[in-house]
Amino acid sequence: MEIQPKQPSAKGPADLFTGDVWFDVIAKGEEPSRMRVNVVRFAPGARTAWHSHAAGQTLHVTDGRGFVQSRGGKVIEIRPGDTIYTPPGEWHWHGAAPDHFMAHLAMWEAPGEGDGPETEWGDHVTDEEYNAH
Repeated sequence: MEIQPKQPSAKGPADLFTGDVWFDVIAKGEEPSRMRVNVVRFAPGARTAWHSHAAGQTLHVTDGRGFVQSRGGKVIEIRPGDTIYTPPGEWHWHGAAPDHFMAHLAMWEAPGEGDGPETEWGDHVTDEEYNAH
């Protein structure tokens, strides 16, 4: 057993997020574990850029209201208690509603050796895309 002290919160970088986003790393598994878990907190209107995960991603909303969208799909409102699974390679974004903060757990696995990058990042979500809810 190992107790890992809480690390400082990190601000989400502007090249990957629109608006104020902060995250806390909960788990960054060391081999043989590949589990990754972050608590991510979004200010109203803040959101990720378009991205995909080599091994998929699960989100669990813990507070507030937000939105998710898969490329080509509808913008869907998410609330506390909702769990969202995005399969490997599916382009998507997630973030807070314009008038609410939103926090979620983000859970994913690092890809195996030779499987490519853990997360592939694309363009920022435009205001038009974001406001299509």
